[in-house]
Amino acid sequence: MVEYTRIFEILDYQIASYPLEDCLSRREDKKNWTRYSSAQVKSYSDQVSRGLLKLGLQPQDTVAIISTTNRPEWHFIDRGCLQAGVVDIPIYPTISPNEYEYILNHAEVKYIFLSDKMLYKKIKQVQDKVPSLLGIYSFDQVEGIPSWKEMLAGKEPGLEEKLEATKDSIQETDLATIIYTSGTTGFPKGVMLSHKNIVSNVKDNLQMVPLKNGDITLSFLPLCHVFERVLNYTYIAAGSSVYYADGLETITMNLADIKPHFFATVPRLMEKVYEAITKKGKALKGLQKALFFWALDLANNLPIDQPKSFKDQLKMNIADKLIFRKWRAALGGRVKAIISGSAPLQPKLATVFNNAGIPVLEGYGLTETSPVLSVNPLIKNKVKAGSVGKLLPSVKIKLAEDGEILVKGPNVMMGYYKDEAETAKSFTEDGWLKTGDIGIFIEEGYLKITDRKKELFKTSGGKYVAPAPIENTLKESFLIDQVALVGDGRKFVSALIVPNFENLNTWCLDHGVPYSEPETMVLDDKVKKMYLSIINEFNANFGKVEQVKKIHLMPKEWTVDSGELTATMKLKRKVIADKYRKIIDGFYE
Repeated sequence: MVEYTRIFEILDYQIASYPLEDCLSRREDKKNWTRYSSAQVKSYSDQVSRGLLKLGLQPQDTVAIISTTNRPEWHFIDRGCLQAGVVDIPIYPTISPNEYEYILNHAEVKYIFLSDKMLYKKIKQVQDKVPSLLGIYSFDQVEGIPSWKEMLAGKEPGLEEKLEATKDSIQETDLATIIYTSGTTGFPKGVMLSHKNIVSNVKDNLQMVPLKNGDITLSFLPLCHVFERVLNYTYIAAGSSVYYADGLETITMNLADIKPHFFATVPRLMEKVYEAITKKGKALKGLQKALFFWALDLANNLPIDQPKSFKDQLKMNIADKLIFRKWRAALGGRVKAIISGSAPLQPKLATVFNNAGIPVLEGYGLTETSPVLSVNPLIKNKVKAGSVGKLLPSVKIKLAEDGEILVKGPNVMMGYYKDEAETAKSFTEDGWLKTGDIGIFIEEGYLKITDRKKELFKTSGGKYVAPAPIENTLKESFLIDQVALVGDGRKFVSALIVPNFENLNTWCLDHGVPYSEPETMVLDDKVKKMYLSIINEFNANFGKVEQVKKIHLMPKEWTVDSGELTATMKLKRKVIADKYRKIIDGFYE
């Protein structure tokens, strides 16, 4: 039996155990799926490895991979690098030219593989400022640079032997990849992960999520993010086929087309799915509408971690037949589980979807931990809404005196690249990684995250406020899309709120308020009064110091491109605080 201890051996394990005709697939012409077998994936990645060696790359040299969408070529380059001893640097396609310049120079990148013309335009702006850079290759045909296929090399004399010797020399403890964090507090740090870090996480994941040979998975979260990347490795190890969505705008079509058993997502997308479902419910009439909201109320209020009474189960069976089966059909009809990570999931959403027969397994992790630390198990009555599940088998966690989650395990990073000082600060004296998250253990050993330690702020009265749980609760309102709490060093807590403009439009029509452009609507007195009433209703559930006293409605959604969000959809609090300083100061004048 083939065993795997290094990342590139995961595909060898699949080939030996359950070779697939559709290992990796993508709609290259936007219509028909191009499927790559396990053997083809191996062949292409071997050609990449030989090509890299022919270019003169040495072990521990660095290569960057940048793609606007997930695609098989990403894996060809990744595996090609790893088995040639080359360290690959996956980079987000959405970052600024300044950030590209910083990362490419910090990592001393020698070659870049990018997906398309748009990305080449961005890289071209900084190309001359990166002295280490020797060449750029593209996946699509892009004028001015060679195709990635032009660097492929066959079994030329000496190359095959050199590749095999290189592979044999690679240890599981060797550096495999450097992943630059999303940079919520400034320039990103390069997280160094070894083969062992990632492979240990893959093996742990397989014990927690029952993926199997023959399962179909849909992949659309960026492969440059360690969450989706390691899940892709996990799918390959399980013998599950990976299908890549063209982008977020095609997910609905892809779900109907391939009918996946598993996919991963972030809470932001789950929120949008829930909003779309309820919007359809509101458009119904008469008995249909009444039945829809009866079923929704049922799913929202029945706990998912307890057996249901005969009466409740009977109600759920009726709701399932009338309503919930249609929800599942919209996701392809055979989803076994959705894996949610990267940010906190509203407990309400976990409850509703799990009760509707769409298991959502919330997990928790960090780039520094390769990444998964815990996940809710796919076992009836064992998913706990509001928790991030049970620890992976190899993971050890203890809580510091202030509640910070401390971690040990084979998945914990080697350190930060070229930053010994920051690495030292990230570990305790006895070797536990400081996660920066505050948490507690609840019943049955489930972990619950209560806040980010770095995001806690203190009012001028000396009271600490954890913004994330409050923000997550406020977003349960259909009229609130995004929210950022402020109040560090101030007398009270205030909030910047981005309305859900689609739902606000409906509210305005229902209440006789003339709806115009968002910039005008957020200034309307009736609209402001309505949002204050929503906040006041929620305030009843918060402690006195946590209650939101003043709000400001923002006229535009916060995005990665506008700078308020990281590439993983987290708030950049420092950017928000600086960008909207006048508004925030106005709360306290």
